[in-house]
Amino acid sequence: MELKQVKNIKPEKVTMYGSSGTTIQWLWSKEEAPHFALRRFVIAPGGEIGIHSHLEEHEIFVLSGEGTVFNDSGVEFHIQPEDTLFVPSNEPHGYRNASQKNLVFLCIIPVL
Repeated sequence: MELKQVKNIKPEKVTMYGSSGTTIQWLWSKEEAPHFALRRFVIAPGGEIGIHSHLEEHEIFVLSGEGTVFNDSGVEFHIQPEDTLFVPSNEPHGYRNASQKNLVFLCIIPVL
């Protein structure tokens, strides 16, 4: 068993996919956990993660703030605290924060 404190995990800027105002913390990386990686994202007001896709499916849990999840087909979902979201493997998706507070969510992905 192992314990970490989020405050001791350095946030890294997300710049891929035209992203802005976004950081990621690898709470449990692929190198540390054998089956799932756990990540914490913070998207500042006006920030976003551009449309992208991955081989890994995503399970999202919104901790705080509000925002929009969207795909390349025009589908959008408003997300808020305690919402969960499943993004299938290879589905294009992006995130946007148009609110005045940080959008904070956990994202779990399988280790492939």
